[in-house]
Amino acid sequence: MMSLKIKSMLMMLLLSCAAMAGCLGTDDEEEKDTEDPADEKPAWLDASDAGYTYASDVDNHRSLMNDLCEIKAAASSDGGYDFAGAKAIYTDGKNAPKDDGSYRTLAGFAAATGKNHNYDSYYDMNGSIGAHIMAAMDGTGDFDNTSDTVRYQGIAKLTVNMGMVGYTLHELNAAIIKAEAGDWGTDKAQHAWDEGWAFFHGPDEHYGCSPAKVMEKRAADFGTADADGVAATFAATEAAMNAGLTALQNENMQGVVDARDEVLKNLVIVYSQAVLKYTSKMDSNTTAEKYQAEGYAFWKAIEAYAAPHMHDGCYNMAVGHKVMMMGEIDASACDAFIWTNGNQDPNGTNDTCYNTVNHMVSTDATDEAGCDGYKSMYYMDNYAATMMNNVLDLTDASQLGTSYDVTAWLQPVWDHYGITSSDIGSM
Repeated sequence: MMSLKIKSMLMMLLLSCAAMAGCLGTDDEEEKDTEDPADEKPAWLDASDAGYTYASDVDNHRSLMNDLCEIKAAASSDGGYDFAGAKAIYTDGKNAPKDDGSYRTLAGFAAATGKNHNYDSYYDMNGSIGAHIMAAMDGTGDFDNTSDTVRYQGIAKLTVNMGMVGYTLHELNAAIIKAEAGDWGTDKAQHAWDEGWAFFHGPDEHYGCSPAKVMEKRAADFGTADADGVAATFAATEAAMNAGLTALQNENMQGVVDARDEVLKNLVIVYSQAVLKYTSKMDSNTTAEKYQAEGYAFWKAIEAYAAPHMHDGCYNMAVGHKVMMMGEIDASACDAFIWTNGNQDPNGTNDTCYNTVNHMVSTDATDEAGCDGYKSMYYMDNYAATMMNNVLDLTDASQLGTSYDVTAWLQPVWDHYGITSSDIGSM
């Protein structure tokens, strides 16, 4: 028989094992109930960004803004002009994981077809935003044989501005389309509207990489910020976004459309300011190509919305092969010049070349022969937009070394959108 001492020792051993087993079991249960800190939502993905509070969950969309920050860092001189690394983030994604383990990507939107913006129809190209960005990434197309400095500016500025502005406008238009179909809710129209702010502003912590930041910078350049440094364009855009969300919640379609139009107007203002600034700085002896590239990228952000409203032209070889900018016209307006008396005196001497369609006067034609030189066969569609693209041709070094004032080219655009000189400001 087992001695009492041995029995006691065995009992103590069994109790110790049981206690240890209980402790291990408790640890297993706690591990199952405790969330992995890596899965917790970052603190910066809170309920609002700036003065806009989201009605739906757009955290994944907001996270995409950090991709822009990392693309810019990789492509910069400090990043060693790592264009391949920048392209990998652009095409594969990095900061906006989906439930299936893949990532939301900037390239996925930019190259997509059927989006609710004007870029593809204007450029007559599916995925036109992506085509512009990839040209900068690969050093092809408009960026063929350009310097690392120029390609960096293209990558950094096109992704943030043409890319995210395209995203923003798509979502605002998508919200309107959903509302028109009766889908006003937080999972439909309001969700799309929220995505618009996520792509335009994004998390406050990544605001520096957003289109919204451009408004702050240009307002400082043109004197259009308030005493606190808030850009007039940003204040108007933020107010419009909030008004649009409220209109969706109240099922007020006109309110939503008006809000979308106000956002677009202010995007045209800020990118007009940017184009004015950088085309004027192209006379630099050392950084002209950098400024040209910046002007190019900012122009591409609004070209599809601006160019259709810019001056068409009437060419006249009889007055020294000059072109008269005519606003938005069709070819027949070039046939509508008459040689007449400028004071409308039927008995006076004819001394003025007057257009009966848009009531403009040619200062180039000083006699009847010169006035007769305007013909519909010499009509030049999108003349001012063509001139803008010539100035911003990154492969044409002859454009460098000159300071350009493109105000006259943009004026009809501002007239179309109801933009005043005080909205633009001055440098």
